[in-house]
Amino acid sequence: MGYSTEVRKKSIEIIKQRKLDAERKADFKREKIFSEIPEAAEYERKIASCAIKAGRAVLRGGDVKHELENLKSESLKLQTEYETLLNSHGYSTKDVEPEYTCEKCSDTGYIEQDNRTVMCECLKRVLVETACADLNKNSRLSLCTFEDFKLDYYSKEKTSEFPRSPYAQMENIFNYCKAYARDFSVNSESVFMNGKTGLGKTHLSLAIANEVIKRGFGVIYVSAPIVVSKLEKEQFSRNKENNHLEDTLTECDLLIIDDLGTEFINKFSSQAVYNLFNSRLLLGKPTIVSTNLTLDKIQEIYSERFVSRIVGEAHRLDFFGSDVRLMKK
Repeated sequence: MGYSTEVRKKSIEIIKQRKLDAERKADFKREKIFSEIPEAAEYERKIASCAIKAGRAVLRGGDVKHELENLKSESLKLQTEYETLLNSHGYSTKDVEPEYTCEKCSDTGYIEQDNRTVMCECLKRVLVETACADLNKNSRLSLCTFEDFKLDYYSKEKTSEFPRSPYAQMENIFNYCKAYARDFSVNSESVFMNGKTGLGKTHLSLAIANEVIKRGFGVIYVSAPIVVSKLEKEQFSRNKENNHLEDTLTECDLLIIDDLGTEFINKFSSQAVYNLFNSRLLLGKPTIVSTNLTLDKIQEIYSERFVSRIVGEAHRLDFFGSDVRLMKK
């Protein structure tokens, strides 16, 4: 997956800061313990001295096997005595070592695998989170929560047009969305929100985004017009070096596309939307799509295969009732 230079720089700085913070905390704890147990500092100095002597022996060359074995034996003896000393005062060696966020790479961002240096999963995660945050910085993510969603605006009167009252339908949808956010995983199902304007689709998709982000997942929330416009600019840009939007949209844990069908419709936009949705489905990644359009209209604008994908792969939520935004005014 490609990332912009800025996203990579920010992500590496986050990993570096984690390492620095862990080592500063360890230094503080070590100073406290050493002031209480002065002998512990001497043991640490002796153990370090063994390592230095071993390094010098290797550099000198020649037959150093016997010398290295003696140094190793001495170091192990010192380490055992050191740990016994700490234990006698209620501490362990872990108390004087850094508590890194990632034990695999010790917060360096890289590990050795099959004789190669490769990117650690922790850095990959930070890259996704940073890229998502960068795309979300101008969105309305902080505006809507489940707590401020009010069912009182929906009528409890059932009409012949729908199988249940708007209130009953929205109560079901609200409970589904809360459970979806609570139980979200990278293997969650995709969701298709369908209905007229002002019925709560945007509010609930934003509420899901907020909760899922709090749980540490990489979420991108975009409106269809904005994302299509950005994808088109990248597609026809002369500078291809920093064109990473499609990768980021495909790789994030949850992609939410709001207001599908309000973008400028042309051959590029319809194909771009289908490709994005289809690519995520093939990777098993969930997508939430909301639209005011009927399925017939979606099929007319995009394609029959797109409708088939949505109906076949996504959980459908049908919103109906009166425009809540008008009632709030």
